[in-house]
Amino acid sequence: MKFRIGCAVAIALAVAVPAGAQQQQQVAPPATPSAAAPAPAVTPAPAVPAGVELPAGYVVGPEDVLTIVVWREKDLSNDVTVRPDGRITLPLINDVVAQGLTPDQLRDQLKAQFDKYVEDSSVSVVVKQINSRKVFITGMVGKPGAYPLTSTMTVLQLISMAGGLNEFARAKEIVVMRTENGAPKAIKFNYEDVRKGRKLQQNIELRPADTVLVP
Repeated sequence: MKFRIGCAVAIALAVAVPAGAQQQQQVAPPATPSAAAPAPAVTPAPAVPAGVELPAGYVVGPEDVLTIVVWREKDLSNDVTVRPDGRITLPLINDVVAQGLTPDQLRDQLKAQFDKYVEDSSVSVVVKQINSRKVFITGMVGKPGAYPLTSTMTVLQLISMAGGLNEFARAKEIVVMRTENGAPKAIKFNYEDVRKGRKLQQNIELRPADTVLVP
């Protein structure tokens, strides 16, 4: 009797083990995660050089040097000098009026012109040198001549830059000559008053093309 029971258990185990093994073989392996899609290539931003610091109210004028950058169009990018007629010359669009425009206004104008030849052009205008803004001083000073007006400058500061007054200068009779609305205007400047801290409103900020006369 014990022999028969032992044989029955042995047969049951022999049948159960292959069935379990077969069940393990049918288990699907875990799914391998798909590789991430490559990131889209990023187009680098155009390299725009740094320009000079612009004074308040600056507009482009003759002799100013500008850097024109057209993104991805190296042949169209260049340094240009504003001619005496106020124009600049660039490939494709030829002559363009720059005088009297702010850098942003000129940029928009150039973009409108380049869009005729370049799809969705991107244009930058950088002021490299300011040569159009000048003031002048003449007469009894150490170094009369033209001086660049790249920032705010008063009459007293210009006189100092010009080497100061000569010994025989009539310091109380200095005049600033200015053109307003096409008409000349004379503004008196008493150097002695300003030097002593009196009537300081005479020490006005100079504008481009002002001329200081020191008799």
